[in-house]
Amino acid sequence: MQTPTDTHDAVSAALLAELCSHVPADRVLTDGPEYARAVALFNAAVDVRPSVVVRCSTSADVQAGVRASRNHGVPLSVRGGGHDFWGRAFRPGGVALDLTGMRDVQIDVNHRCATVGGGALSSDVVSAAERVGLSAVTGTAGSVGMVGLTLGGGYGPLLGQFGLAADNLLGAEVVLADGSQVTTDAEHHPDLFWALRGGGGGNFGVVTSARIRLHPVPTVVSGTVLYPIDRSAGILADLGGILQSCPDELTVDVGFLPGPDGKPAVYVAPTWSGDLEIGNAENGPVHSLARLGTPVFAEVGPVARSTTLDATDAMFPPGRMGAIRTRTVQSVTGPLATVLDRAAQQFTSPFSAIVWHQFHGAATRPALGSTAFGRREPHLMVELISMWENSENREHTGVGDGGSSHLRWLEDTHTALEPFSLPGGYVNFLGPETPDQVAGSYGANTERLLAIKSAVDPDSVFSATPLPTDTSYPGSSPV
Repeated sequence: MQTPTDTHDAVSAALLAELCSHVPADRVLTDGPEYARAVALFNAAVDVRPSVVVRCSTSADVQAGVRASRNHGVPLSVRGGGHDFWGRAFRPGGVALDLTGMRDVQIDVNHRCATVGGGALSSDVVSAAERVGLSAVTGTAGSVGMVGLTLGGGYGPLLGQFGLAADNLLGAEVVLADGSQVTTDAEHHPDLFWALRGGGGGNFGVVTSARIRLHPVPTVVSGTVLYPIDRSAGILADLGGILQSCPDELTVDVGFLPGPDGKPAVYVAPTWSGDLEIGNAENGPVHSLARLGTPVFAEVGPVARSTTLDATDAMFPPGRMGAIRTRTVQSVTGPLATVLDRAAQQFTSPFSAIVWHQFHGAATRPALGSTAFGRREPHLMVELISMWENSENREHTGVGDGGSSHLRWLEDTHTALEPFSLPGGYVNFLGPETPDQVAGSYGANTERLLAIKSAVDPDSVFSATPLPTDTSYPGSSPV
């Protein structure tokens, strides 16, 4: 008589046999040092482990992995950059398609676009484009996967001038839930293309390559200004007015970070993507941000975009433990500024941060229904980051576990922001802990998005960034 364990072993053997019949056996990993390296993610608090990691180098490898997982009823996941705080690159006991070997970036200078592999990092794309005088719309960190960032929307420092990363997606090669591969763009499979632009990463298929628009801004005027936290009320009040009147060329991240002395400081990070002479003028809009008070640190000037990405990566290196939450607000002034100031003064770790990202200019101009992204009016996306050293006691540091002081700080701050917040949130920063935000994250685009999900993946083979479960949330139907 066959026991459940025998059945599991038989299925595993059959699964491995099918995978190895299509993918070289040394790229099908179940244990050992290579497996350990393959399952290491940015966030060390993630302890989800797949049964099998398939290191893909071609679309055919991805297709084989999709078909094998379906044939054997094993959960499927996709690893791109591996930067997701929830570790959604993996599913427990599942097959993980590792795209980190698919990082090629091909630049078409004449058409100002790039074709990027599904595992390419933002830094890969920016560095390749920079060499020919171009750049890509990315977030602030180079270690984030370019495709995952784009599929969820993609806030970033070029947003005011060129829109979201999703707005710069021109097309993609996608392996669907049945293992077939399609090319999608505005003319081919347009519903799928619509969903990929802001509908969340890993929900509709495996994007093995993407074609993205590039822009002639390899150099920006950027940097960091830190002010004493005891001057935050006045500085944030001044910044509130400045952010509301920013030209498209200027996008400013604001927040609280630990300063050089370890105490929280007001953080101002401008990026000017227009004419360098205007942006670097002493009396111009960028350098004026270093004169809102007496800074404890100020370094602003022309810099390569790759350098700005490297700086963020150095601030948030892989291997620490952490969790993240997000809120969307219209402005940070008055009572909300006081709440955030108090939260910063209660940081439980020197590696935590509060940052709000400006949404303005070009990103606000597409019609709401033109892509799946759920909000187009001007706003600020607040990022609450709690991070701590991996060497600390792991007893209460599981992702979503409210037992540690770090996670209590995060949840308390997230709750304190709720009265000031708009519905929904940035899907790349939403997890199972916030179903109310997930329900409102796509607004009037929800009904169409879920219909496309049902059409291309009726069995929900793909599951990564969260989707609403129904269209009953207020505002989820087109008007």
